Amino acid sequence: MNQPVSSRKPFPAELLAALMAKFGDRVSTGAAILEQHGKDESAHPHAPPDAVVFPETTAEVALIVKLCGKHGIPVIAFGAGSSLEGHVLAIYGGVSIDLTRMNKVLAVHAEDQDVTVEAGVTRKQLNQHLRDTGLFFPIDPGADATLGGMAATRASGTNAVRYGTMSENVMGLTVVLADGRIIHTGGRSRKSAAGYDLTRLFVGSEGTLGLITEVTLRLHTLPEAVSAAVCAFPSVDAAVRAVIQTIQLGVPIARCELLDATTIGAVNLYSGLELREAPMLFCEFHGTTASVAEQAETVQTIARELGGMDFEWATKQEDRTRLWQARHDAYLACRRLRPNNRAFSTDVCVPISRLAECIAETYDDIAMASMPVALFGHVGDGNFHLVILLDPDHPEEADLADALNRRVVMRALEMGGTCTGEHGIGIGKIEFMNEEHGDAVSVMAAIKKSLDPGNLLNPGKIIPA
Repeated sequence: MNQPVSSRKPFPAELLAALMAKFGDRVSTGAAILEQHGKDESAHPHAPPDAVVFPETTAEVALIVKLCGKHGIPVIAFGAGSSLEGHVLAIYGGVSIDLTRMNKVLAVHAEDQDVTVEAGVTRKQLNQHLRDTGLFFPIDPGADATLGGMAATRASGTNAVRYGTMSENVMGLTVVLADGRIIHTGGRSRKSAAGYDLTRLFVGSEGTLGLITEVTLRLHTLPEAVSAAVCAFPSVDAAVRAVIQTIQLGVPIARCELLDATTIGAVNLYSGLELREAPMLFCEFHGTTASVAEQAETVQTIARELGGMDFEWATKQEDRTRLWQARHDAYLACRRLRPNNRAFSTDVCVPISRLAECIAETYDDIAMASMPVALFGHVGDGNFHLVILLDPDHPEEADLADALNRRVVMRALEMGGTCTGEHGIGIGKIEFMNEEHGDAVSVMAAIKKSLDPGNLLNPGKIIPA
């Protein structure tokens, strides 16, 4: 949560004049707009840019990058602002390039199950556009994020256990490089052995290597049948062991989410539910009517053997929507548990065989915390979160949260896991890059220097200073 020391260059009046001449009222230096573009959903201190520009084409993005490069001024891509590790904070000042006006679905190829969109299209907008095709885009991080931002941060979410993350679902990109060149990576074919896989390089690069302006995505067929279920457990350990057994048996579960008792209490208050205030799994099954029933029966049997209670089904669309909306609102619900709080969120991920052990040891840490701490996450793929609620009037709590986060992260790394399963590095996880990757960080730094020698693309993110 500590923002790195940064310095801002004076913003050149000549650059502002050039941007105004090209983009007119699509350039803003208004205080409210700058503040909006200098914050995300993290607890990191706000850092507004010097100006915000709203391009409408890839060529316009390239022009902005060239103009800023001429003056040595940083550029930061901005989408929905829903990131959780300070990705969009302008810690060195510069120009925020807001891509939300680039919101066209460019081409749907239903027969090939792929789509090309501009970076500002949101996941909900895309699925609404696809509603009559029998296809959908499954990556669901909770927030209605832009697809360019989701690619840049390698987003995942509740469906990742079955459908993968953005890494597995991005087929190609259009990217503006630091010198203003426009390149296209990947393509629409299902496989290729032609050269370096630049698509994977830019996915997850958080705008530090190039600005993503278009994305080609893999689509999936809507399942014939969908069923959701909730089940309470006597302990978090029992719930996690049910998940591990489910995965190890090869049950193709679509979603599998754990919410601890604290989170369930918050969700009940926030979403008007009446769930038992105990550790609980939210599950969803996709497939044919017969396969969904078989999957659900298997999971129900596993749950009962581990003390599962109140196994309830939700087969109607409206019931499933309400259930999953409550899960997506868990973060907001937990924020209500402590008035005027700042929320510090973690997101480690470990191999599924170590999940129960990792969460059990984490619960020992939670028991010693003086602040409210909720635990929930995408346990179907070994990823879980803590939401630590801090009192801004007690700054010492930030140090306690940092210490708790460090213990959780180092534990995950020792178990063969990662410091971030989906939130990304931004500025919040930079301190763990060397611990996780060792000498590979120097290779990442060399790639960054090669593609962005002036360090103008979202500087201060991912690569340690």
